[in-house]
Order: sequence, then C-alpha cells, then structure tokens
Amino acid sequence: MNLFDVYPINNIAITKAKGSYVWDEEGQQYLDMYGGHAVISIGHTHPHYVQRVTEQLNKVGFYSNSIKMPLQEELAEKLGKISGKEDYQLFLCNSGAEANENAFKLASFYNNRKKIVAFKKSFHGRTSLAVAATDNPNIIAPVNENENIIFLPFNDEAALEACFKENGDQISSVIIEGIQGVGGINEASNSFLQKISSLCKKHNAIFIADSVQCGYGRSGKFFSHDYAGVDADIYTMAKGMGNGFPVAGIIIAPHLQPKHGMLGTTFGGNHLACAAALAVLEVIESENLMKNAETIGNYLMDELKKIPQLQNVRGKGLMIGFDVPDELKNLRKNLLFNQHIFTGEAKPNVIRLLPSLALRKKDADEFLESIMLELEAESIKLKA
Repeated sequence: MNLFDVYPINNIAITKAKGSYVWDEEGQQYLDMYGGHAVISIGHTHPHYVQRVTEQLNKVGFYSNSIKMPLQEELAEKLGKISGKEDYQLFLCNSGAEANENAFKLASFYNNRKKIVAFKKSFHGRTSLAVAATDNPNIIAPVNENENIIFLPFNDEAALEACFKENGDQISSVIIEGIQGVGGINEASNSFLQKISSLCKKHNAIFIADSVQCGYGRSGKFFSHDYAGVDADIYTMAKGMGNGFPVAGIIIAPHLQPKHGMLGTTFGGNHLACAAALAVLEVIESENLMKNAETIGNYLMDELKKIPQLQNVRGKGLMIGFDVPDELKNLRKNLLFNQHIFTGEAKPNVIRLLPSLALRKKDADEFLESIMLELEAESIKLKA
C-alpha cells in the first residue's frame, strides 16, 4: 500500500527533537522556527511534558466520556486561570477543524440561525463547515459548498456593518482569526474586533474567536483577540494546546447553556490528552512563556525590520510574517537546505515564523545570522 500523496514533502526524516532543535536520521541538526505548524508551544520533548504523559500512560491512557474524569476538571480550572476566562465552560475535542465545527454548531443551537460570516484569506479547517468557511476554493469539494457562508473583506468595518444591516436577523456567528495564519500573518485590528463584538451583541449572533493558531500564548497574550479588550462568546483552540499530542477544545461563555447530547466526541478529552494539555499550561506558567514570546518576538521583528530586502515585517509575539521579493522566492528553501532552518510559508512569497514559545535569544540570533548569510549569497549570485 502507498501513502495517499497529498503533502509536498521535504526529503528529511526527523528522528530526534529537543527544545527548538530537531535532528534528521543522518544526525544533521536543524533550528525549528516553524514548530510543526505552530504546534510545538513549549519546546520539543520538554522533560516535564514527557514525564506528565509517561506517568499518565502508565496509569490509564484512555476511557470514554461516559465516566467522570478529574483530569478534565483540572484542565478546565487551569485553563480558566491562565487564560483569564474563569467563568467560561470547556468542551474538549481533537483538532482545530473539529473545534470550529463544534463552535458553529453550538452557535446555531443557541440562536436557531444558519448564516456564518467569515473573512477573505481565512483558514478554519478542512472539514464540512470549517472548510466551507475557509477562503480557498481549491480545498472545498462540491459537497462542502454552502450557501450560508458570507465572505467579507478583512478589517473592513463598513462592509461588516452593511452585512449586519442586511442579514442581521439571519447571522448565526462571525468567525475570525485574531491573526490569520495560513492567510499570511494578517492581524485583525483592535477596532475591527471591537466592531464584531458590538454587532454580535446587538444582533444576538455569536462571536467565534478562532485561536487555533494565534492562541495559547503565541501572541504574547493568551488569545491574540485579547489585545482588542473584547470577550468572544466562543474561543477555539488546538495547535499548541498539546505540544504535539492531538487535543483541541472550545471555551464557551456562560450564557451558552449545555444540554446532554448536543456535542460529543469519542477521543476528545481523553486521559493522555488532558495530561499533555496540563503539562503545556504548567510549563507556560512556570517558565513565563507568554512573556518570553512577547520579548523574543519583539526582538526578532525589530531586527528583521532592519533588513532592507525583507518587506512588511508583521505579527505579534512569536507569530511573525514577512514578504520577500520575487528575486528572493527561494529564500525559505535555501534556509532549510543550506542553513538547516525550518520556517513556514504563505503564498505567494511570505515566510512565516511559528517557533516554540520557549525560543531563546541565541536561537533568534542564529536565525538572523542565517538570513543574512543567505541574502549575501543571493546578492553575489545576482551580481555575477
């Protein structure tokens, strides 16, 4: 049997990982500025994380949600404390797409409506409604097409107001990433998030803060939406929540009431998932990683802005993007194969940085030095 060939793959097999570094099967070390797509929040194979998961595996790895699980209650309490949303409710699932699916469903249960407002360049997942609300026709199969999705320009308050004026009594929810990830590190303005909040309140729609990539401390605050000083009705989370273990969730404002059977999952919130998620929160708290993300992120962006070949450096914390001109379109590939550094991308020529929140200044400096080496090599080529 062959693998179903849907991923463009670099010919590198990772066999070891620690902190912000990984090693391939030949022993070559790589600096990981991509974090496996913003997943590695506390560093690869963090000892507390490994211990927490191992100890839990030696007790019980899984049972279904038909029994009481104190670990879930412990996770809810810890998450409420660190996120500042202590009066919210937690529902656990397995992936970002599943989190967004449940958020849409819960919103529709609440107000008995169907329409969803999403935004240009958004990415909310690859399943059913999540992919229908994603602004990429290439990954939307005919069966996923949905007439209830309204796409609006990102950060356009006038368009948002006009949409609510026309459809306000039909809009079930508005979903927005505080910082668009796959779309290219595009930051929602504070005033735009505040406008979404006020219009949702006015029209009894649900404000869904997609924090799958931009949440969990990556921006320097727990949720990047927090910079706007608003409270969403539902926050969706995944990526960095389990540091590589599949775990996701939604936290739900108190006015949205649960009912037995309205949501459900087999694997969501299992014993191992909760142990992994608790370990992540414990490390974020004990090592002050949100502050580190802010400090190292600001340093990286300040230094990147000094490099004239790089354009439109942007982001918050350790969620950073910059544009490269067409003549430098191979920069990401050269960083990987010449300098042994993993980075992310967004089309057409955006490099994305999504490293561990524990990234050190020396790691950031290594990346900056490597960028300069590649730019100098490219300059010599262009002059030749």
